[in-house]
Amino acid sequence: MNMKPSVEEVYEIARDTYIYAYPLVLMQVTQNVGCNVAEPVGLRAPVNQIAHNREFPDATYTDVVRPNADTLYSALSFNVSKEPLVVSIPDSGGRYYLTPWLDWWTDVFTVPGSRTTGNDAITYAIVGPNWQGILPDGVKEYRSPTASGLLIGRTQTNGKADYEAVRKFQDGIKVVPLNAYGKPYTPPKNTVNPNQDMSAPPDQVDQMDAAAFFALFAELMKDNPPHANDYPMIDRMKRLGIEPGKSFKLADAPQDVQEALKAAPADALKLIKQVWANSGTFANGWRTNMTAIGTYGTDYLHRAGVAYAGLGANVIEDAIYPTVFADEEGQPLHSDKQYMLHFEPDQIPPVRAFWSLTMYDERQLFTANSIDRYAIGDRDNLTFNPDGSLDLYIQRESPGKDKESNWLPAPQSGFFTMNLRLYWPKAEALNGTWVPPSVKQVK
Repeated sequence: MNMKPSVEEVYEIARDTYIYAYPLVLMQVTQNVGCNVAEPVGLRAPVNQIAHNREFPDATYTDVVRPNADTLYSALSFNVSKEPLVVSIPDSGGRYYLTPWLDWWTDVFTVPGSRTTGNDAITYAIVGPNWQGILPDGVKEYRSPTASGLLIGRTQTNGKADYEAVRKFQDGIKVVPLNAYGKPYTPPKNTVNPNQDMSAPPDQVDQMDAAAFFALFAELMKDNPPHANDYPMIDRMKRLGIEPGKSFKLADAPQDVQEALKAAPADALKLIKQVWANSGTFANGWRTNMTAIGTYGTDYLHRAGVAYAGLGANVIEDAIYPTVFADEEGQPLHSDKQYMLHFEPDQIPPVRAFWSLTMYDERQLFTANSIDRYAIGDRDNLTFNPDGSLDLYIQRESPGKDKESNWLPAPQSGFFTMNLRLYWPKAEALNGTWVPPSVKQVK
């Protein structure tokens, strides 16, 4: 006989279903907000149209926490349920770039770019999970596991003087529906929804009640099917009455299921936020997330955690982001103090593309300083010591004219944190044989 699950089990399935569903729901809300424009503006654009960042954020920028000053972004929210999307990228002239495509569950399914396909011109099509057809000659196929998804492209940008060259490369990127490939094409103007809530997507999902959340989740699974390794989760959800391909209405569920699903969001969100804060390995004061980032398998909790705090994160083969909160004594980094980061010659961050160190204030944003420098790295005019080692000076005031080339200004007041960014990291950065050195307090 079919045993009815216990109250405790029903609750556990409900909580786990919320965690499993979270990225799918967040992606939809992100699209609702990011695509609610008539034509591309900033990083927002209608569905199936590409938008580009044209300059780095500065100290006035508050849209996204922990922004970068290394790459200019390109963003596109796609829907290929009707037909494929053809993407043409020009030769990058040796410039490092990557175009990670995420499915609606936030898994990166392909990353054309310098590391994988090289820097030559490339044309490819993103096709939906059920599309049957023949692509034109010279157009490579990438099949998205879901009908909808997101591109967050990044192009190496070597300071403001490099903007013009990067913009030219961005302008050479063309995205058209398959039926318009090889023909003149003007993307249609989008209808703006004046009633769309434009607040931060994670905040909107936080505020969704269980009825709205699980109903939306069920609708989204119709075009965005679960992955092939999700069957155990699907079997558990069915016991609550949630099935891929079918609508779900909380009010129609049995009383015990309704109660469990109503209790699920608060507890699940606590776990999602917690796992993000504690993920990764810890060494020399630096925390680095090396597991369940970019591709997740069945690690649904880490997938939800990354979606919550870092939607669009790269796979580690493309970039890693060690974060430091404290000095070598374990004391939080504070702008009243002066610090040094010393790299021995064999400790310089090992990369095939480039690396940088970025400063964030207590708000996790850039902070105004006298030289408008928010990050420092291997593309700056750094001064190395005679033995090949490198000292970076991290402090509020200038360390002196002779050392300013190696100075990363700290905020005017308060605590701060920093991120190393290693683009296209070498094996030793991925297998743990290289770790960043401790931040030392000088005075």
